[in-house]
Amino acid sequence: MPTAAERLIDFLAAQGIDRAFCVPGESYIALLDALHAHEGIDLVTCRSEGGAGFMAVADAKMTGRPGVVLVSRGPGACNASIAVHTAEQDAVPLILLVGQVEKRDLRRNAFQEIDYGRMFGGIAKWVGEATEPNQIPELIGRAYAMAMQGVPGPVVLSLPEDVLAEACTAPALPATIVAPAIPAPAEVARLAAMLRAAERPILLAGHAFDRPGGRAALQAFAEAWQLPVAVSFRRQDLFPNDHALYAGDLGLRNPDQQRAAFAESDLVLALGTRLTDITTQGWTWPAEGQRLVHVCAEPRFLGWLFPAEMALAADALALIEALAAEAPAAPAAREGWNARLRAIHFADTGIRPGQHNDGVAFAEVARLVGEVATADAIVTLDAGTFGAPFYRKLPWVPPQRLLAPVSGAMGFGVPAGVAAALRYPDRQVIAAVGDGGALMTAGEFAVAVARGVPLKLLLSDNGAYASIRIHQERAHPGRVSGTSLANPDFVAWCGSFGVPVTRVDSNADFPALAAALAAPGPAAIVVRTSLAAVLPVAAQAAE
Repeated sequence: MPTAAERLIDFLAAQGIDRAFCVPGESYIALLDALHAHEGIDLVTCRSEGGAGFMAVADAKMTGRPGVVLVSRGPGACNASIAVHTAEQDAVPLILLVGQVEKRDLRRNAFQEIDYGRMFGGIAKWVGEATEPNQIPELIGRAYAMAMQGVPGPVVLSLPEDVLAEACTAPALPATIVAPAIPAPAEVARLAAMLRAAERPILLAGHAFDRPGGRAALQAFAEAWQLPVAVSFRRQDLFPNDHALYAGDLGLRNPDQQRAAFAESDLVLALGTRLTDITTQGWTWPAEGQRLVHVCAEPRFLGWLFPAEMALAADALALIEALAAEAPAAPAAREGWNARLRAIHFADTGIRPGQHNDGVAFAEVARLVGEVATADAIVTLDAGTFGAPFYRKLPWVPPQRLLAPVSGAMGFGVPAGVAAALRYPDRQVIAAVGDGGALMTAGEFAVAVARGVPLKLLLSDNGAYASIRIHQERAHPGRVSGTSLANPDFVAWCGSFGVPVTRVDSNADFPALAAALAAPGPAAIVVRTSLAAVLPVAAQAAE
């Protein structure tokens, strides 16, 4: 008779899950044993639960299947919570399996016990807990379905140690995922008429297209209807940035000229997005009086702040497929509108060269990355000022991928790079991280080295939490408090992983940097980065 743990692993394998990430813990020893006997799932042992969770989030973004992460009770679950929040903010399916205290100890304040319903209730889509082995097939099926259906997101399943090890007589259940509604023909016809009449439309593309087939479908739809495409926050790789219909992204510090142009649109078609604060530029766009069509798989995200002329709880891909047959010749006036939006975006993509006494401007490093990136390169970013030029200054063209934390969580970059390199060992994978985030989770680089995958670790060292320093200098000029870093010798630290390390101190080292990024195998590059280059002008002289 299979154990409950074996039933759970068999279910995941049946859904196509072929990789899971963990930091081992005694509270789920039975799950580890079930994975030992199952050759179909690769178990990746990580150095921190946060790193394991970030890897699972990144893997889910690349496969379209839920990322799976296994952690122990109490401290393990707390460390993994950063990844749960990241998955929620990014609409990524994630299954967090938490080993729990034995069922006799539940709700008795036992060693490392936490009530996970209370802990994760505000960020997870669903939290479940098994108290009997025969509940496991039902609960893991529900967890999978909840993670995938509607707007994808994280779920948490608490698994008492003794329950996992007991025999399970309940049969395995197939996964049942409720598909979003397909718009009625009358709604499709009405929307088609609105699109035909619009002279200055904008298609805002969101998370719904970040799945297999989504990018190609989005591009085909935009081309058929000649619609300019703007992408939501940190989703630059949804649409070819070199395409004549690419209108840019909705992110941090958009140029005033671009914001003004978007406000002139006579129809905003928001597809597969929750219209969150940054994408809407602080809740200011779509502006009052602009016609809005909002399509999201879950009705709870419709009509709660932005009044829409049409609000459809539907699958964005199904909708654009239904509209494909309706596409007419675009109005002649739209050609000028499309060209104008493209020109405004392109005008903001330049990187100005400059010389700084305290190191290299990392924007110039980013430009070099864009020049040497292969046609299918994957770049993963940590949170931080060093990453800003990757979003607006470099052209991303599918199948290239740019994986970055929509939540702004530090520590994402290197674990995401490890997951990408494991998933696609034949592709160029570059993980860019600042010195602040590096010592949070960059120890996960050891996983890539142990597996022999060719991850390139690109580390920006400017001796500061630079994003916060910028805000600090604007609010309290000259009053530095809590934002300086005393760093280790990062060249020696990276070398301790047993990989080649390239040191970049000036632009003269760029040929060596380019060669390191193109070399086979894992490697690290440490850039002495200018802090002055990113600070407000008044503060630069002090650096």
